[in-house]
Amino acid sequence: MAGRQYSISEGKEISISEFFEKNRHILGFDSPQKALYMIVKEALDNSLDACEEHQIIPEIKVRVLKAENEEFEVTIEDNGPGIDRKEVPKVFGQLLYGSRFHSFKQSRGQQGIGITAAVLFGQITTGKDSLIRTRKKGDEVAYDFRLGINIKENRAKIAEEKPAMWDKEHGTIVTIFSKGKYQTGKQSIFEYLKETATVNPNMDLIFEDPDGKTYHFKRVIERPSVPARPIKPYPVGLEPGEILALAHETPATSVATFLSGDFSRISRNSAEEICRIAGIEMNRKPADLSLAEIKAIRQAVGSISILPPSSDCLSPLGEEFIRKGLRNIYDDLHPSFYSKPVKRATSTYNGNPVSVEVGLVFGGDLPQDEPVRIVRYANKVPLLYQPGACATTRAVSEIDWRSYGLDQRNGAGVPFGPMILFIHVFGIRIPYTSESKEAIAPVTEISEEIKAALKTAGRSIKSFLNKREKRKKISEKFRLVSTILPEISEKAASITGEGNIPIESVLSKVANVIFITEETAPSDEGLDVRAVVHNFTSSPRSFTLIADPPVGDLVGSPEFEISDLAPAANVSFTFKIKVEAGRYPGTDYYFRGIDPVYINGAEPLPADWNIEKINVEEVADGAE
Repeated sequence: MAGRQYSISEGKEISISEFFEKNRHILGFDSPQKALYMIVKEALDNSLDACEEHQIIPEIKVRVLKAENEEFEVTIEDNGPGIDRKEVPKVFGQLLYGSRFHSFKQSRGQQGIGITAAVLFGQITTGKDSLIRTRKKGDEVAYDFRLGINIKENRAKIAEEKPAMWDKEHGTIVTIFSKGKYQTGKQSIFEYLKETATVNPNMDLIFEDPDGKTYHFKRVIERPSVPARPIKPYPVGLEPGEILALAHETPATSVATFLSGDFSRISRNSAEEICRIAGIEMNRKPADLSLAEIKAIRQAVGSISILPPSSDCLSPLGEEFIRKGLRNIYDDLHPSFYSKPVKRATSTYNGNPVSVEVGLVFGGDLPQDEPVRIVRYANKVPLLYQPGACATTRAVSEIDWRSYGLDQRNGAGVPFGPMILFIHVFGIRIPYTSESKEAIAPVTEISEEIKAALKTAGRSIKSFLNKREKRKKISEKFRLVSTILPEISEKAASITGEGNIPIESVLSKVANVIFITEETAPSDEGLDVRAVVHNFTSSPRSFTLIADPPVGDLVGSPEFEISDLAPAANVSFTFKIKVEAGRYPGTDYYFRGIDPVYINGAEPLPADWNIEKINVEEVADGAE
């Protein structure tokens, strides 16, 4: 059979919209369940990015309503800066418009695809246009749009545009009609909103689900997030083709000014040294550089010492946001320990700054016999899908958690225990495994940073478990000293026929230590805690005792002064802790002003004690 002959003229160019129409699974729209999730995700990420960039404390409403057959109406409303009416068709109707790909700073969205892809998917599956209402601050009215996408030309198709009265000073509402399937569970819209609220504790979020239930995630921080600031490209790690493209686009008239002006962390002196090492005349025009010369420049950059990239281009969550966010969302599990969040120094991957933050929640009502829960984030966005392909999960699995007190078979794999691991990878151009941005590629540089942060957090859980075990041993030792020795004295007296022998001096000689113990009793506000200091040494002792409960809030001052406590004497201090009795693991006690060899039941005061303690308002998720 003769084969058909094809000619070049049969080839046909397609638009980016046509490509994603046929390949929507690439963007994550690969099942009815994920479709609704992706629409909410893309719209919410845009809202949070806009609020952060304009320093607005976000107020967001999400509503998912069941329409007809398998159709849903998804609405996201925010109090962001609003969108210029001329920009609305491009933002919602043109794929790749507004892309932050060339902006050298961290952001949730990078490609300018997400929300437009959601509009496109809704149009494909229902044939209906999307509805947008937006108002910029200072505008007299809002503007309503009903639009779709001209797929052949990758541009918006405006069906209606009109002014509208709106009582909000600024903000945007997006409504997309789409086929889908609403589900609950670990990979649901509710779980995504819950984890988003964890890393945005300054967000007030109301969610209405298809069953008519309303959930309110209340803010616990009254200030906007710190935005990332764009910087110039960092030269280390850039590929020759990238440098060559920049050389052809630069307005600089010489190689020296190109290097010092178009890249971060390269001074004029550094630029001259690079030119010298590469054997290139400093006054050459950048556009005249050959590929071989570009490679020589790249090699020279790697041979000199330059500063790490500026962290201004990154927007970490920070200790306050992580701790308050975790407590706000997971406090109903009554954890007994929240670790101090760990943040790694900024490193680079292919010239792109990147860093890692890790938090840890332990104990309480978390299951003892299940794998540790890993909560993954990239640039403040929850990652709910493809955990097995993600660098975060692999990093957790490659650490031997047995050395930190957790159960782990053969020292590999996800450990078992009552713990939540919070991992946030943030940077410029995070290497995802696909365009749907569901998992971070296991790049060596990033994986090693994740493991280093996890090991630091692991040491904190080991310290907590050691303290808990030490408290048990101290209690037992104190019981032996204070109970058994008096009984021995009574037995000896009955045998010898003499009176009871005073044992205070004997106790001091046997123990030669200061015991710190505590007793608790329930009260209206939580617990009354009585800390008792027993001086079983041979000399009067003076020092300062500091109480630091790992959960709950201590009422009053945490510091207590012990002055000239006589041998065999004791003194007690009472304070209140606002906490449920069933979740109280015991207070951590610290001291200063005395040799640590004499103290049993407290630790020397850490050097970083001046870090401000965070007071957390407890907020429960539930129906309004």
